[in-house]
Formats: sequence, C-alpha cells, structure tokens
Amino acid sequence: MKLSKGANAPVPTSLLAVVISWRSEHAVDAHALLLAEAGAVRTDRDLVFFNAPRHMSQAVTLDQEPAPGTARLSISLPRTEPEVARIVVAGSVDDGTFGDIADLTLTIEAADGPIAQFDITDTDAVAAMMFGEFYRRDGQWRFRAIGQGWASGLSGLVTEFGVTVDDPAAPTPDRPRPAPTALPQHRSSTSPARQRVSVGGPTDATPPRQLHHSAPSDQDDQLGRSRAVDLDRRRHGIDPPPPPPPNPERADWHSDPEHPSRVRWWDGAEWTSAIRARPQPGPRDCARCGNPRRRKLFGGLAPCERCESEIEEFLTHWHTQAWRVLTAFGPRGAEWAELWASLRYQRIDEGLGRAALRDVALTYVERLVAFAFADGEIEQAEYEAFEYAIEELALSGPLVEDLRRRMYRGHTLSRLRGGDLPVVRTPGLHLDPEERVHLDLPAVHVRQLARGPKLTDGRLIASNKKLRFVGTDTGTELPWNRVVSVRVEQRTVVIAATSARGGATFDVDDPDYVAAALEGALRVAKRLILTPGQRDTRSIPQEVKAEVWQRDGGKCVECGDGHYLEFDHIIPLSRGGATSATNLQILCRACNRAKGARI
Repeated sequence: MKLSKGANAPVPTSLLAVVISWRSEHAVDAHALLLAEAGAVRTDRDLVFFNAPRHMSQAVTLDQEPAPGTARLSISLPRTEPEVARIVVAGSVDDGTFGDIADLTLTIEAADGPIAQFDITDTDAVAAMMFGEFYRRDGQWRFRAIGQGWASGLSGLVTEFGVTVDDPAAPTPDRPRPAPTALPQHRSSTSPARQRVSVGGPTDATPPRQLHHSAPSDQDDQLGRSRAVDLDRRRHGIDPPPPPPPNPERADWHSDPEHPSRVRWWDGAEWTSAIRARPQPGPRDCARCGNPRRRKLFGGLAPCERCESEIEEFLTHWHTQAWRVLTAFGPRGAEWAELWASLRYQRIDEGLGRAALRDVALTYVERLVAFAFADGEIEQAEYEAFEYAIEELALSGPLVEDLRRRMYRGHTLSRLRGGDLPVVRTPGLHLDPEERVHLDLPAVHVRQLARGPKLTDGRLIASNKKLRFVGTDTGTELPWNRVVSVRVEQRTVVIAATSARGGATFDVDDPDYVAAALEGALRVAKRLILTPGQRDTRSIPQEVKAEVWQRDGGKCVECGDGHYLEFDHIIPLSRGGATSATNLQILCRACNRAKGARI
C-alpha cells in the first residue's frame, strides 16, 4: 500500500521493520521518540538514536549496521508500554540537508513482506525531518505519513517533544547561542555514549538495577527529568566506550573488553562498574564461585555449601518479587526482564529460578484462564496471552495441557459465534446461487408429540442462507430471517423461530460446537457481528475480576480447590443477578456445575 503525505493505514500489532532508503552520498540517521498521551516523552530515555540504539522496553531498536543507503528501525508493537500513545519516526542528515537526498522512501515491513510505503518528495533544505508516526486508535495501531521538515535540525525536533539536549557552550552576553551543531556523517559503534546522570554504581552484592515495585521517589523523578541527551558524537578528550557484547539487549556478565581476565556487568544498555574476577573452576570446583567442593562418602561431589545457602536465601525473596511482577505486569516487559537480570547478576542458573517459580506460574496461568472464561468469550488477545505465558514460563504437564485444550476450544467456539465459520463440501446437495455450507453433520430431530417425543435420524445442514434438516421420511427448512435464537438446553440444540410451527430441537454429538456455529451463521445472516472488543451483558470488568479473585484467595469458596476455577454469579443472571463483586464468587468447575442455576 502506497501512502501519500497525511494518509494513514492500519498496521498489524506485531514486530515491524521501518526501513528508510535513499540515493545520495549523504547519510541519513534514523531516530524514534516514544510519546505519552500528552505528546511528549516521559523521560529522555524515550529517545532512540545513535548513542542509545535500544529502548529500555525493547519496543524500538535501531540497527547500527544497516545495508548501504538505508537506515532501519525494528519496532515491536506488542512490547510497547501502555503509557506510550505514539511512536514518532524521524531522521537527520549530516553535512547537508534533505534537499540533497534523492529517492527518499520509508517502507514498513512485517514478517510476510512490505505492508506500506511512503515516497517522501518535495523535501525542503532542512537537516531533520519527521517521517511519520505510529499511533493507537480504538485499540489498534495505525501509521500516519507526515514528511515534515525541521529547520532547527535534530536538536530542535527532539526538544519539541520534551527531550533535554546538552548544550556544550551555553550562551552568555559575550557569546550568543550557536546554531545547532550538525551531526557527524559516519556511524560508529565506538562513538561516545550520551551523557548520563549518575545514580550510583553497583556493588558486589547488589545488581545495578535494583528490582522494586514501589512508586518512584521525588529524587528519582528529578533525576529522570534532569537526564540530558548528548547529540554531538564528536566530544574531544573523551575516550570512546567499549563496544557492546554480542547480545546487547540481554543484561548479563560478559568478558570485560578492557581486562579479559575478569567479567563485567552489561545492564542491557551500557557497561557498568560492577566487575568480578573470572572464575576458573576445575572438574571438582563450584562453577559459581570456583571454590573446591567436598567429596561425598559414597562418591560424587557435594554442592557448594556457601553457594547453596546464598541461592536458597536469594530465591526466597525473588519468589515473592516474581509473583508481584506476574500479577501486575505479566511475564513480559521491562519489569519481567529485570527480574531475570537480577537472577543472572547473582550467577544463579535460570533453571533453578523456573523451578522455584513453577507453583506461582501455574497459579498465574490458572488465573489467566479463569479471567478469560469469566464472560464465556475467549478473544484472540486472551488466547495469545495464554500461549505466550505457557512458553515464557516453560510450563508443561497434564494440567497445563488440559488448560491448553480448554482455551483452544473456548477460542474456537468464540470465533464461530463471531462469524468465523468453516466452509464444507456437500456433494449431492442442491444449493442456491452463492450459498455456502458451514455445517453438515448427523443429528436427531426431536419433536414433542402428545404420545411422547418422536426421534428422526438425519443430517443437519447450515448454510449462509438457511438451516436444513434432511431425515429419512421428513425434511424441514428454516431461513435465517425466521430464526430468533440458538441455545443449548439439556445437551440438545434448541432453535427458536417466528414460524407458526415454532423452532426445532436437535440432538447432536457436540451441542456446544453446533450451537456456536449456528449462532455465528445467524449473526452473519442478520448482520449482528459484534464489533472487536464488544461484549454482552455477561461481561465482567477486569477490576471486578481482580477484586473477587483477591477476596476469595484464588480458590473455590466451596471446596478450596485451586484448579479449573470459574467466576459464578451467586444470584444467576437469568434471575436478575447483577455483575458486581458482591454477587460474584470463585467456584471450581465441579462445584459450579453442581450449583447450576440455583441460588
């Protein structure tokens, strides 16, 4: 899709690549700004540029070695924090202007290829330009093509969005403010890093970024506001920083580039002052500290007592932090990354952390499932969040597989009810023009007569035009405009209709699936498809779910079981019960089935 200036288009909420290409001897540097709802950055860390090529949330990354004649940004929209409303994509030129650049093009690429292209023409003689922006609209992401130049250069552009720029030569009465300094043309991984506000170096016992969940203090907020970005990479007299490690987005211990005999902590953005001597353990030494391990009486080596005690003590507190992060943010984002970084800082194997986390991880997944099924609709986002959590938490076993099957079936039924219907082949069946069959399966037509129910075997066929039943000695048709509702009642599918003879009742092998497919076909025929995110009256607000879950302790209030949990209306909706915290409770599946519609 080609975009003109001012046009916008939807983009998938996934990992995208923004490629700026041109034809010129001049180099274009790409930049990104992550803006809050107010239209400004939250802190200077929300600017991604050549001296800070990766955002702390991992949502935006600048490729430091792009192909010649290109600049590239990787943008992960699922990782973008909820507070970020817009992602501005900009660029700047050194020793020239955009008027000297030919064939300037911005291309947005997804996993399966390009999805949008913006040819930027009629550029002015400016050193900085805002190419476009990603923005949120009705729960979806869109991209708007802008192509606006900035006469004051890159410093003026980023200052416009709230970034504080270092001024190496402040103006005085004798010395007026100089014009914005042009940025150097050549990219280099050894360029001086941006100036940072020192917040104290790490000690041997404390990771550089201490994990906490309290609100930021006034001092932290002051430091965040006073952080300044140095846009001039030609600082004289400053040694360039060491190059980043091979996997720069991961905080970990790496060989110190200045002293290979020791290891140094990389915090995911820069080298810190935390260093350790490189352990050289032998086959009988502890791999963590390098001290000799005791031999067991009957052979083998005993664990290192010192390390075992330290790991056990650390995991006790880490376990509590992990549960807070899971319930507040889920297994993703900066808080989750810092949780595992603190484990690596203590040189504790991640396998031990996952083993310690298994119980709370299972509880978290059970909570996800219960919240998803609270209103009977499993949306795509809920299903993807569940699958991501299973993979990220490395969970397996019969319980997990049962939950996975339940979520898959719930998601399938929700898609059917929403109108995402299969198309099946029906050889030998005469169809009307443009008629497509969505369901064709054995069924028993149940008719209540004075002498008792009459059962007729046959086939139930549902298309986009009508509902048919073809039996051995009878047949019936119901156009969708005469159908009022579809429901499951005592393991049968009940069709209510406006015809004189009423609806019909069918006994099928999987009534829930059949009812969901028929409801979807009815919605398509009557144009009753729900808009994305719309829920019916059974919908329970997220904050109410959290309140009820916290109050009931995440367990069944009847038997105390912690598995297969569901939200139950104490006074059923069918009897006028409200969807409120006082009328909701947590029940396991067995207790909920036993309660039924009783009060």
